[in-house]
Amino acid sequence: MHETNEPGKKKLASLYHDLDGLIGYIECIQAESDNVDLNLNLRDITRKIKSTQAQMVEAVVKDVMGVYLPLEKNEMVQDINLDQAVVLIKEVENQAKRWGMSVVTSIYNSAARPVAVHCMDQSYIASFDVANNKAYASAALKMSTITLKNLSQPGQELYGIQHTNEGQIVIFGGGEPLIYKEKIIGSIGVSGGTEEEDTKLAEFGKNKLKEVMTWS
Repeated sequence: MHETNEPGKKKLASLYHDLDGLIGYIECIQAESDNVDLNLNLRDITRKIKSTQAQMVEAVVKDVMGVYLPLEKNEMVQDINLDQAVVLIKEVENQAKRWGMSVVTSIYNSAARPVAVHCMDQSYIASFDVANNKAYASAALKMSTITLKNLSQPGQELYGIQHTNEGQIVIFGGGEPLIYKEKIIGSIGVSGGTEEEDTKLAEFGKNKLKEVMTWS
C-alpha cells in the first residue's frame, strides 16, 4: 500500500504559507513604491514564487492521488463520450426530480475538458459555474471534491489549493471522478442543492456509470 510522508507534507504546507506571507509583503512594498525598476523586479520575484508554489501543490497532489485512487491499468478504456455523458446526465436528473431538486450537471473528460453540461428548469444561474468547477476539480485532481475538502483544511496537505487554477478548484461536495474498469474516464459535477444533496447526487451518477456504459 502506498504511504504518504506526513511530516514532509506538513513542512511543505508550512513553507507554502510562508511563501504566501512573502508575496503579501512584496505586494505591500509595490503598493508604496514609485520605483518602476524595483516594482518590475518584485513582480518577477512574485511570479517565480507562485510558480514554485504550483510545483509544490503538484507534488503533493501526485502523492495523495496514489492513496485515494486505483491505478489506471487498462489503457484501452476510452474517455466518456458525448452520447454516454448525455445518458448519464439524464439519469442524474431523473434522480434529482425524485428528490425534488433542480440541478446543473456537468460531465468532463479525463483531461479536465467539458463534454456536456445541462441545466434543469429552475436551477440556479450560479450553479452552472459551480457544477463545471466541481467536474474540473475532480478530473484535474482525480478525486472527489468531498475528499478534497478534507485534504484542504488548515494544517492538511492541500490547504490553499482552492486559490490555484484561477479559482476552478472547488473544495466542497458534489464532484466525483468517473471510474470505469479501474480507469478514470472523466468526472461529474452537480450543483443546485445543499452540499450533502449535491454529494449524494454526484455519487449516484458515479455509481450509475457502469450501467450507462453497458447501454452504449
